[in-house]
Amino acid sequence: MTIHIALVEPEIPPNTGNIARSCVATGSKLHLIKPLGFSLDDKHLKRAGLDYWPYVDLEVHENLTDFFEKYSDIPIYLATTKGVRNYAEVHYEENVILMFGKETAGLPRYLIEKFNDRTIRIPMSKETKFRSLNLSNSANIILFEVLRQHNFLDFD
Repeated sequence: MTIHIALVEPEIPPNTGNIARSCVATGSKLHLIKPLGFSLDDKHLKRAGLDYWPYVDLEVHENLTDFFEKYSDIPIYLATTKGVRNYAEVHYEENVILMFGKETAGLPRYLIEKFNDRTIRIPMSKETKFRSLNLSNSANIILFEVLRQHNFLDFD
């Protein structure tokens, strides 16, 4: 079972650091798709990831084209507030890509249109005035749903 977390143009180092820690804890692979809003040497990124960075299965891609050329054969789900399905209503494959957009703008519109049938959303109260949840929280919610569906394979 391999879960790939793909962050498209992440901007906030602590979010990426928190997601990196989750990837280590779950045996997931982290993909960062440039341009990045920070340097991989950023002290805030390192602080959020603590001493987990040497253990992160990390791959950095120059752009989305490079990413898709290498990983087009793995089922993908795009997390977006415009998703057509609730993330918990989807049956996830054991090998899957969970893709998230940058904090200020989300995923590119053309990508959402291209993979519209594979867009997922985290439901939020209709009463809320907020646009979305924090990126690292969203990634963890969906990541752990995939793991739950597969009975936390390879876990204690």
